[in-house]
Amino acid sequence: MADGQKQRVFSGVQPTGKLHIGNYVGAIKQWAGIQDQYDTIFCVVDLHAVTIPEAIDPKQFRAKILEVAALYLACGIDPAKSTIFLQSHVPEHSEMTWLLNCLAPLGWLYRMTQFKSKAGTNESVGTGLLDYPVLMASDILLYDTNKVPVGEDQKQHIEFTRDLAQRVNTMFAGAKLVIPDPMIPPAGARVMGLDDATAKMSKSTAETRKGHAIGLLDTPAQIKKAIMSAQTDSENEARFDHAGPGVRNLLDLYEVLSGQDRAAIEAEFHGQGYGKLKKALVEVTIAALEPIQARYQELTGAQDYLGDILRQGAERARSIAAPTLARLRDAMGFVAP
Repeated sequence: MADGQKQRVFSGVQPTGKLHIGNYVGAIKQWAGIQDQYDTIFCVVDLHAVTIPEAIDPKQFRAKILEVAALYLACGIDPAKSTIFLQSHVPEHSEMTWLLNCLAPLGWLYRMTQFKSKAGTNESVGTGLLDYPVLMASDILLYDTNKVPVGEDQKQHIEFTRDLAQRVNTMFAGAKLVIPDPMIPPAGARVMGLDDATAKMSKSTAETRKGHAIGLLDTPAQIKKAIMSAQTDSENEARFDHAGPGVRNLLDLYEVLSGQDRAAIEAEFHGQGYGKLKKALVEVTIAALEPIQARYQELTGAQDYLGDILRQGAERARSIAAPTLARLRDAMGFVAP
């Protein structure tokens, strides 16, 4: 990396399920905050979303892709600072994945916890579900990515990417794939379900179970109902290091959305009853989502503008991805076109 050149950050969200407050505080809000510090690339990872094809409704899927892209912008991702594009608009992702497939040991894929949990007891699963980590590695490695913002539950995927990149570099020295590091935020990295604080807040669960999550496009009434019915306990404990899982989840959300430090939060809510914390969280959540929802509504009425942003983003993404892919192809001995 040349002196003075910004390090590159890459990340993305699948256009499935209901984009929720956990996606915002654990990912998109963090992304918006680092745009001046890093060369940021944010992708709607629509190819990842088809690993379970039985769940795809083409019309709804297309709408979800554009919804997530618009929410990126509404949440503060600035196309003047960041590259924003759809994964399927950059064909280098697919070719890179095939090459890495041929270099990734099958045993590594079978050990991935996400595959084990999603495959479950099903007798037959799609190849894409098993191959998901290789596509994710391709996403990251194509852009010579230095840092990948992820939650704790995604660290294994970054470790897989690092191991695969090191393997490729050892086998084909000319590949010179950049080894990425995970970037895990100190707060809000793993927001749990409001109805079950032992399980991570999920986009798919949010679609089917009321009270599980706060959607970014939920009304104030829906937000209030979800928070006021959130799981707590019979204690009166509002200290971060002592609170039970449900209360700690609410405290973490309040910390990120309010911007207050932990000492101030504990002084305000400890011993005051959980109703006070919930009401305060309702207020800061509605206040945080109001401008996002207003901007989203503007963008849904400006589809040509959104399309232009995505086309320009794909062009810039390809200008970075194509040389990386060419470097790997050359290192492996392919004849240049």
